[in-house]
Amino acid sequence: MMTRKRFLVLLLALLTTGMIGRGQSTPVVIRVDAAHPGAPISPQMFGVFFEDINFAADGGLYPELVKNRSFEFSDPLTGWHEAMGFDERGIKNAKGELDIRTEDALNASNPHYLRVRAYEPGYSFYNTGFRGMGIESGAEYRFSAYVRANSPQTIRASVVDEKGHEIASGRLEGFNGKWQRYETVIRASETSAHARLNLYVDQKGEVDLDMVSLFPVDTWNHRPNGLRRDLVQLLYDMHPGFIRFPGGCIVEGRQLLNRYRWKTTVGDLAQRKAIINRWNDEFDQKAAPDYFQSFGLGFYEYFQLAEDIGARPLPILNCGMACQFNSSETARMDELHEYVQDALDLIEFANGPVTSPWGKLRADMGHPAPFHLEMLGVGNEQWGPRYVERYKVFAAALREKHPEIKLVAAAGPSPSGDLFDSAWANWRELRPDLVDEHYYMPPEWFLDNTHRYDKYDRSGPKVFAGEYAAQTAGQANSGNRNNWSGAIAEAAFMTGLERNGDVVQMASYAPLMANVDAWQWTPDAIWFDSLRSYGTPNYYVQQIYAANTGTRVVPSTPQAEGGLYTSATIDDRTHELIVRAINTTANAQPAEIRTNAPVASATAKVIIMQSSDLKAENSFEHPKAVAPVSSTAPVRSGSLTVQLAPYSVNVYRIPLAAAQ
Repeated sequence: MMTRKRFLVLLLALLTTGMIGRGQSTPVVIRVDAAHPGAPISPQMFGVFFEDINFAADGGLYPELVKNRSFEFSDPLTGWHEAMGFDERGIKNAKGELDIRTEDALNASNPHYLRVRAYEPGYSFYNTGFRGMGIESGAEYRFSAYVRANSPQTIRASVVDEKGHEIASGRLEGFNGKWQRYETVIRASETSAHARLNLYVDQKGEVDLDMVSLFPVDTWNHRPNGLRRDLVQLLYDMHPGFIRFPGGCIVEGRQLLNRYRWKTTVGDLAQRKAIINRWNDEFDQKAAPDYFQSFGLGFYEYFQLAEDIGARPLPILNCGMACQFNSSETARMDELHEYVQDALDLIEFANGPVTSPWGKLRADMGHPAPFHLEMLGVGNEQWGPRYVERYKVFAAALREKHPEIKLVAAAGPSPSGDLFDSAWANWRELRPDLVDEHYYMPPEWFLDNTHRYDKYDRSGPKVFAGEYAAQTAGQANSGNRNNWSGAIAEAAFMTGLERNGDVVQMASYAPLMANVDAWQWTPDAIWFDSLRSYGTPNYYVQQIYAANTGTRVVPSTPQAEGGLYTSATIDDRTHELIVRAINTTANAQPAEIRTNAPVASATAKVIIMQSSDLKAENSFEHPKAVAPVSSTAPVRSGSLTVQLAPYSVNVYRIPLAAAQ
């Protein structure tokens, strides 16, 4: 017989070795009532939000390699430099001069151009691109420019690596004295992450240049003005239900003069009017005076991107208010007609027949079919009476002329407080289709708020969780990390979004992308440099949810208990039960998933994302250090026995028998 003393010693040993303990020896039973599915889930539940912050557009998704190609920055020679000393061949650089001119410009939207005076043959100057040009060995690049020269001239392009060695070259010639676009395709012989473009004027004399471009030929879908292939692939692999664009605070501008105007971002590239990016000096510690928007990535390209990645477009338009964190400049009520007309014209551009003015422009740009726009955001992150008053004007006009378009209104910058409560009081009365809530909060907030939407009014406006991300160091803190601590907290929170699919209809992490050499805000879902890119743990959490979204919510228990968070849905398209279980504790948790619906197969698909280190991150060297791993598991008598690893996100797809 075991004495009491021996029993206590053995018990202590077992506890010390971790063989028994809370959440380890007794399996938790996850009960799923698949026989009684509930509310439908929006087909665009989990999507992406793109904003041109962190050099995400120019210098990122839009792969133009020349910075300030149109000489329209505040300092028109930003990015351009005279060659000094000796060139890469050891030859002393010839004499010449660079001069910014405006008379007889290419067009009124692009009034500045570069006049190059070569006092000696071979005068040279160069562009370093966006923190260096990424050039890949064997890849082709389209070198082009608008050129005007009255005397015989040759413009020679030489792409050189960090050591000055030429790795690609080409030339433009045959100029006729009038503005005309010329191009040639050049092939790189070596790879360089920080190359530069040297230009030579081979004869004495003057030559005018504008829209100087070095652009990869191998873009997504091989479009001449296409997007960076690896970054679009990451978006495509997320399976997003929608894409919100073009921002964010970028929509508002610091002043109305520099607000986002979609009409200046469509049509001929040379006619698009560049402006300064409002993120150029928002943060003193990350000032970027060379941050502008060329709008090579404009509204046509955004709609095209949405179509390419299978996402529904959600454009956000300025409502007559600049950023309320900056100038808070507001258009007068009698000036709102222009803003409202922009919204009406955008709907025509996206959906109108080719016989309409804006529908014709869409067709002329290469897309005669409509883009099937179904929703539109009025303002970004506004709040207060001024915003509500202007929203009413937009809503009246849009409801009258386009009742088929769903309207998205903002709930302000915070997930709670007086501004938030006041906004919702108005929206319950005015009833926009969706209310855009934002929350940049600590990981603990996300864990504590998985029941946030349980008590929301089921008959009121639906929720769009338009911007959220766990802030591991503090809101807008440059020390925020894309680590597993933030990502698993977001995963737990998203079970609450999914369980309340009758209230929350869309959700997107923010921001989406960041250039490692030119960022302003962390954390971000995707990081890239001039040649490489990778998804963070936060990215893969979003991917897991978007790629495994059911069509109807299913009751399940427990929902949030002892560090375990669950949700369940049915996918009527594939006849599968989808169960998520997020273990946020340091202990392994045996679990048994039981369903009362007939199972069609003895094998379930399993997706697990796990790390025992909450500080774990992905990197260029280890892009999938924390990433989903797929496997299978046996299903017996409607039950699936599993082991939930410490700090893990688990998804189980259980085949169900088709309804008779």
